[in-house]
Amino acid sequence: MKKLKTTIGLEIHAQLKTRAKMFCSCSNLSKKAKSNSKVCAVCLGYPGALPAINEKAVKKVIRAGKALDCEIADFSRFDRKNYFYPDLPKGYQISQHEFPLCKNGKLKINGKEIGINRIHLEEDTGSLIHEGGVSLIDFNRSGVPLMELVTEPDISSGREAKEFAEELRLILRYLDVSDADMEKGQMRVEVNISLAEDGEDLGTKVEIKNLNSFKVVEQAVDYEIKRQTEVLESGGEISQETRGWREGSQKTVSQRAKEEAHDYRYFPEPDLPPLDLSKAPFKKEEITLGSELPQNRRERFKKEYKIEEELFITDKSLGDYFEKVVSEGLDWLKTKEKELGKEEREELISLCCNYILSDLQGLLEGSSVESDDFKTTPENFAELIVLLHTEEISSKIAKRVLKEMFKTGGDPSQIIEEQDLKQVKDEGKLEKIIEEVMSENKQAVEDFKSGKEEAKQFLIGQVMAKTRGKADPGAVNKIISNKFN
Repeated sequence: MKKLKTTIGLEIHAQLKTRAKMFCSCSNLSKKAKSNSKVCAVCLGYPGALPAINEKAVKKVIRAGKALDCEIADFSRFDRKNYFYPDLPKGYQISQHEFPLCKNGKLKINGKEIGINRIHLEEDTGSLIHEGGVSLIDFNRSGVPLMELVTEPDISSGREAKEFAEELRLILRYLDVSDADMEKGQMRVEVNISLAEDGEDLGTKVEIKNLNSFKVVEQAVDYEIKRQTEVLESGGEISQETRGWREGSQKTVSQRAKEEAHDYRYFPEPDLPPLDLSKAPFKKEEITLGSELPQNRRERFKKEYKIEEELFITDKSLGDYFEKVVSEGLDWLKTKEKELGKEEREELISLCCNYILSDLQGLLEGSSVESDDFKTTPENFAELIVLLHTEEISSKIAKRVLKEMFKTGGDPSQIIEEQDLKQVKDEGKLEKIIEEVMSENKQAVEDFKSGKEEAKQFLIGQVMAKTRGKADPGAVNKIISNKFN
């Protein structure tokens, strides 16, 4: 059999971050509320209840479209997508079919350009809850504004599909378009996948619905490639269908035959006017991104700080905190030094980066620097780094002070003063302490005399222990070395 070509397209839904729902004034929930408590006649689909377009939702989709190099429509329209399902109270969904808000965009993933066919706006459905042998419906989610992005079939692997979805989520978060939390159902991924022999355009399309994590996106695509390959290589045929992912068996399973667009009987929504964006209350040209995009930040951090740390990109608030610490730290140093050389600047940046990524992350234990409980200001963190950089405290003391700062929100200089943690540099004091250590560890002294370098490190360690980490390690090293020269 000829080599098979994999073709993948994604359909990604993201709930928009607005105060109200898409077509009514009910709250667009960000927190769990009592079931069916945030509903009205419009989102429950009562006869005669008329929808009204949420302008902020339209603006957010346009902002996302601009970030993804899309063409923004002058004319758009809402349509009725007709199908019956228990969580769809009207018996149809208000969506966009023929005239989406955005089209013909692109997003680069690892240098490869993935085309974006369209981005349109619609309303979400209610939520089905299955428990105790019955199915219940919560309509709080019904009518929540939902952005749907459809890619071109340019993706060729599970990893690529996952990376596209991850980068899109980052962009939506940077733009404040959506929180896109997959665990909360705010972002859902569907995959269309087909395998065809080289030379053929496309094989039979299979859709995998409701993938709720990036890991599952990759796993489901990889499994489906394997499954379809085995079917085709054994002489079988692929059925056009919708499949779902089963976490327990790590397999996709058939759910139903795949619907075509004509099955939904689209027609223009009669209760909503068409959108003439050239005459809208707002000008689409004036809708700006309002934020640096993730890829721009990657490039800037690499150029400005000489670092390629992805956590500062994926956790925007941590990246912002890092930049504030660096800025404050450089200002602190400028008050201590008349001139700040390139090497010194890079060393300070490196210290800031390392302490945020290691020590601070360890203290945070998965929480955020935006949390109300987080007390360590960028100014105080920067002061601590400068004290370490200028060797006024040792690394061991810096870690100890940071823990106290994290706990109390205290000023590092004050903590050092109150706990008597300032670094001991006085050679007379250090000489006396070193003599005591050598007297208590005569075997280590003899070992060092015989050329065992590790014995010297042991002696330095003993001095540091005796001074509770306050001794200047460089000065201790120099004094001990001089004693045996």
